[in-house]
Amino acid sequence: MYKGIVLFFLFLSVTFGVLAQENGSDTAKVEKPADLPVISYSLTPKKYKIADIKVTGVKNYDDFVLIGFSGLSVGDEISVPGDEVTAAVKAFWKHGLFSDVKILANKIEGDSIWLEYQLKQRPRISEVNYHGIKKGEREDLEAKLGLKKGFQITPNVLDRAKILIEKFFDGKGFKNVDVNIQQKDDIAHEGEVILDIYIDKNEKTKIHRIYFEGNNALTAHQLKKAMKKTNEKFSLFNDWKTSILEMFSTKKFTTEEYENDKKNLISKYNEFGYRDAVLLADSVVNFDEKKVDIFLKVDEGEKYYLKDIRFVGNTKYSTDYLMAVLGMKAGEVYNQKKLSDRLSMDEDAVSNIYFNNGYLFFNADPVEVEVENDSIALEIRIQEGPQATINRVIINGNDRLYEDIVRRELRTKPGKLFSREDLMRSVREIAQMGHFDPENMNPRPIPDPENGTVDIEYNLVSKANDQIEFSAGWGQTGVIGKLSLKFTNFSMRNFLNPKSYKGIIPQGEGQTLTLSGQTNGRYYQAYSISFLDPWFGGKRPNTLSVSAYFSKQTDISTSYLNNMYSGYNPYYYGGYPYYGGYGGYYGGYYPGYGYGYGYNTGSYELALNPDKSIMMFGLAAGYGKRLNWPDDFFQFMATLNYQVYMMHDWDYFLVNNGTCHNVNLELLLQRNSIDNPLYTRSGSQFSFSVAATPPFSLFDGKDYASMSDQDPEKFKMIEYHKWKFKAKVFSPLAPLTVKRTPVLMTRAEFGFLGTYNKHKRSPFETFYMGGDGMTGYSSTYATETIGLRGYENGSIAGNGGYSSYGYAYTRLSMELRYPFILEPSSTIYGLVFVEAGNAWTDMSNYNPFDLKRSAGVGVRIFLPMIGLMGIDWAYGFDEPNYGSSGKRSGSNFHFIIGQEF
Repeated sequence: MYKGIVLFFLFLSVTFGVLAQENGSDTAKVEKPADLPVISYSLTPKKYKIADIKVTGVKNYDDFVLIGFSGLSVGDEISVPGDEVTAAVKAFWKHGLFSDVKILANKIEGDSIWLEYQLKQRPRISEVNYHGIKKGEREDLEAKLGLKKGFQITPNVLDRAKILIEKFFDGKGFKNVDVNIQQKDDIAHEGEVILDIYIDKNEKTKIHRIYFEGNNALTAHQLKKAMKKTNEKFSLFNDWKTSILEMFSTKKFTTEEYENDKKNLISKYNEFGYRDAVLLADSVVNFDEKKVDIFLKVDEGEKYYLKDIRFVGNTKYSTDYLMAVLGMKAGEVYNQKKLSDRLSMDEDAVSNIYFNNGYLFFNADPVEVEVENDSIALEIRIQEGPQATINRVIINGNDRLYEDIVRRELRTKPGKLFSREDLMRSVREIAQMGHFDPENMNPRPIPDPENGTVDIEYNLVSKANDQIEFSAGWGQTGVIGKLSLKFTNFSMRNFLNPKSYKGIIPQGEGQTLTLSGQTNGRYYQAYSISFLDPWFGGKRPNTLSVSAYFSKQTDISTSYLNNMYSGYNPYYYGGYPYYGGYGGYYGGYYPGYGYGYGYNTGSYELALNPDKSIMMFGLAAGYGKRLNWPDDFFQFMATLNYQVYMMHDWDYFLVNNGTCHNVNLELLLQRNSIDNPLYTRSGSQFSFSVAATPPFSLFDGKDYASMSDQDPEKFKMIEYHKWKFKAKVFSPLAPLTVKRTPVLMTRAEFGFLGTYNKHKRSPFETFYMGGDGMTGYSSTYATETIGLRGYENGSIAGNGGYSSYGYAYTRLSMELRYPFILEPSSTIYGLVFVEAGNAWTDMSNYNPFDLKRSAGVGVRIFLPMIGLMGIDWAYGFDEPNYGSSGKRSGSNFHFIIGQEF
């Protein structure tokens, strides 16, 4: 890329030199310095040996590098005049680093010659300024162009920069972008220039209409649907089927996507048997300044059918078995896409049958051995190759866990046969750990055909997974504060070894330690601690979990409330005064904090009544085991729980005084096959659990029918049996290779709380349905909160009082999710949902068709140090069971913190 070369002239009187100038001239230019040797052009060229080479005019390169550019070196023999010096100048121009090149003969003695390279460098970048674009676009361009301070400017560099800028904005739909790159000398730095890049994006180019010519077998609707990214402007009256289908798709025109979609067009014909279909012509014509029309002319050719299919070279599997896996037979339309998918793309494709049994070097080549009229005979030639065993497993990018903690999750072990299924399952297990970015996992098999082995390389990107939650709010009883710390990479083994600490805790074994505290001073306190080891003992994936919690809550003086609500009849909650109104005992905290009636004229901070209180204490220990049947996605877990509730004149519940004990064993069977815990694209989650206490009433000899609910002995030992089933299925709506895959999530849940004795119905472990589902187990009522968006918290079951808590519930929902950002620093996706549910105070009233319906939209944000957050807007179409005043629920906002709804 040089404009020209000035040939060398050796001067008769004083000088031998060669001058090359940037203006592209190839003519000789004679100079007559007085002190250089005389070389005659009229004589026969003479051979000289290079005695020395001197380089001048360049500061940033070593002399030996530049001498190497020329192709000449000391000791070489050259002809003067001759081609060697001319070739040296061409070599310098070829690098494009110099604006002026001279090669002079400084001295000649006998058969020796002394050369001097006089070079002038092109300028370097001092500063780059972008004009006419946004900050984000500038940052993206800086990364793509690589124009940085100190880089040398050449015509190639400027041409490349302009091409990349045009391509960058063409990819964003700006087809008519104008780029002007100007350079000016930096007067403060000799030999450096300032680059000013002026960019005018003009209007974004959109597609007005797409026209087809020559299509008879396939309609315009089918062809437009095949073009995934090239979509025309919405028009209800112009091919309405396609318009409605593409209403929410992108309409911008980009050259790259257009070229891909032309291939997709032919692929669509191939699906229908038109193997000879070709695109004869296409053109993009400006409709106006903002839009283009696209014209496509196709030749469909003939439609072909399969005459016969034969497998050749298969020894491991029979032809009948491979034919069954292929799923194609004679007489069918010759669908080339299906053929490709069934051979190599699908999860249960022919290639994967081989790959999952070590045949890494397998290859299947479909050959058309006979084409007669409209029939094609296929011969699928199989090359099985040897079975490959795994030699090494390499893990890159892990700086969070001990390596053995990562390796124990892998299904690919040295010495085992290679299996693609094991490879993908290993990636899934690493993603489930939560310590590495699931969107940037790059497993790479490195085969060695000579040895019949393969190395497996896992390239991981670590991400922060610990979470801290600090919140503070103001209620009628003062400041409410909460602090929660969740360490997901804890190491209990190193707890007493301070040298192993990373930060404030020992880390590296993937255990989870959670500490939480919440307080309102004298009115409310709650503390909890939990520990989870997913590989208890370190040898098998058996889970151990232990946890403990304590909470204490006091009440407000009744006389203070009476004075505050003077002249107003308090709402009676289950036969007992409930002064907070609906929401006054919001989420199981203390009276007066929440919605209330708004009659507060004083401060509850001065109204503490410590004689009215409730204290709760709980312990739990669980042990889980991963099962191998029906498959190894199943897990079974048993948890022994103990809770005690100590109440003293507590007016807000069925039991006012006494101590209640809850001893139960919970058995849980679950299956989890989701691919990604942050943004799930595929897989499912199923769980079935039963929790039961001993049936004390069957053998303690007490007459519970004659006992009052306020008798402390009636609920001293709580008894119940609780059954729950939950299911989620995630269905991708695009190929999993697409990063931003929209996903349809469907969910179904059922729950039932039963009793051994109808006269001793448990007041605990009920279902508190409605709202955001964020309160989990209420700190006072020990009731499980079930969300139902579009309705207020707790507004679904019963008619107030004791009966406002359900003993059976159902929830059904569907969510359409779409990801906006999938990065290690944050995950953000939006969702649209419909759902329905209800809760009943007695199983005899259960009606799965009597459901409260809602619909809405929302967004979820996952930040590594904070966890999951979100907000939903939902509209409830039906009247809730409690607190509705005869109206439908209507519009509601719900906030999600720390858990998925």
